[in-house]
Amino acid sequence: MKTRVIFLGAPGSGKGTQANKLAKIINVPHIDTGSMLREEIALKSAEGELAASFMNQGQLAPAWLVIKIIKNRLSRDDAKNGFILDGFPRSLEQAHMFEEILTEIGEEIQGVLNIEVDESILIDRMAFRKSCSCGEKYNTKFNAPKEENICDKCGSALTQRSDDNVETAGKRIETYKSETEPLINYFTKKNLIININGNQEIDKILSDIANELGAPALK
Repeated sequence: MKTRVIFLGAPGSGKGTQANKLAKIINVPHIDTGSMLREEIALKSAEGELAASFMNQGQLAPAWLVIKIIKNRLSRDDAKNGFILDGFPRSLEQAHMFEEILTEIGEEIQGVLNIEVDESILIDRMAFRKSCSCGEKYNTKFNAPKEENICDKCGSALTQRSDDNVETAGKRIETYKSETEPLINYFTKKNLIININGNQEIDKILSDIANELGAPALK
């Protein structure tokens, strides 16, 4: 089965966690655009150095550069059987540019998974979430590590974003809504949106996603 999907969801929706778990089940790369940019910078590729020049000035990498990096990423052998995009596109402009890239490489998006979560739950998830440098994510209220502040996978100390707190959570949610609503409407008109109830346990959400995509049965 070839799976090519995009994950959408507000900060704290758990889309990164779900994308990572699904990627392991169906054996396709989970392409987190933030991690992808950091990888290009670490490799000191031409695109990575250009991205670093923007980020070092406190600016976001421009859409055309992100698109170029994504196109390069999708050309790798591990993406031949599909891919999961997490965190891209973020705007209508990026969506249009991405569609042009898909046309060039002869691919189509199978679906856009929109994880819907009540705002009160989102705030709790953001205020209590922590992550590890190895990529594992936790929430001390809903999905705590076995040992406090220590990653179960690699044993490294967990960190928390400075803006992951109750005070800023509401603003981040409102920003997401204003930026993403046009994108959701756009993909809805293309019959690509798959709404997922994110107010559930992690495994139940994953099961719902797998069922929607016809992915292998979860064990």
